[in-house]
Amino acid sequence: MVALASPSVDMGKGATFAPGGSRPKWLKGELPGDVGFDPLKLGEDPEALAWYVQAELVHARFAMAATAGILIPGALTRAGVLAVPAWYEAGEVANDGKFATFGTLLTVQIILMGFAETRRWLDIKNPGSMGATGSFSPGQGFEKAFGGTDKVGYPGGIFDPLGLYKNGDAAKQMDLKNKEIANGRLAMLAMLGFYGQHGSTEGDPIDNWLAHIADPWHVNVATNAIAVPWLKGGYLN
Repeated sequence: MVALASPSVDMGKGATFAPGGSRPKWLKGELPGDVGFDPLKLGEDPEALAWYVQAELVHARFAMAATAGILIPGALTRAGVLAVPAWYEAGEVANDGKFATFGTLLTVQIILMGFAETRRWLDIKNPGSMGATGSFSPGQGFEKAFGGTDKVGYPGGIFDPLGLYKNGDAAKQMDLKNKEIANGRLAMLAMLGFYGQHGSTEGDPIDNWLAHIADPWHVNVATNAIAVPWLKGGYLN
């Protein structure tokens, strides 16, 4: 995973997001990252909750990969090690040198992602079913490669190259899951911040950070005319 190392995260059965608050009865503290936060009661339905858990996990992993993919190339480009476009220009640059039309790429992505998400949903409903003989292509031996496990969302194998999860006990495995989802949630918020930064400053996080370091009292969110609409004379005006 892309998640950075973090201290042990206390998200036990008694943990709540608000000190002194009570947790919903459908959140028993047994899920990774469960601190009883569900104000809209989205997880009241067990089937919906199972899907939301996996949806958050996938989005968290995408966000961690995207955060690293934005910050690391950006920093290395400023340092003169790389010469790559900013994240918000990467799609246009890739499109200029494309080997297929946008419609073709979109169709292929819809088919491939539809295949993966359908099998994910079936594996959530019946853990391990996607690894059963005949679940993919009878006689072709693809079941093992595409199959799920009894731990939906944690396939292991090549996704655990150091064996950290496989070789840990139950407490260690839960600690790793808590750390991953905590870092993933932070990464999702970071991505939201990146979108807002570009929309209000027309730059990327590295640009914003360098500008702030150079003049912290005059280049910050409080002096941005878009972040503070009634501001006049902000650095973006």
